[in-house]
Amino acid sequence: MTGYQASMMEITDAAVIKASGKRFHPVIHPIDNPQDEITGQVFRITESELLAADAYEVASYKRVQVTLRSGKNAWVYVLA
Repeated sequence: MTGYQASMMEITDAAVIKASGKRFHPVIHPIDNPQDEITGQVFRITESELLAADAYEVASYKRVQVTLRSGKNAWVYVLA
């Protein structure tokens, strides 16, 4: 993904901390520099799996659709 940067964010939701075992989670956010990019892997998931991910994520994240460098579109969770 071009034009994004990763950082860490503190989670305060006790249920999420219990489920993940971590207080700090990675988060990505758009930046003005199109030279910055995040590498990763795209997974094909079902609609029910996507809805389960939506239910898991706290209000600090929002799901957006991005266009990858490959030209393909993907859903990602970014800083809300």
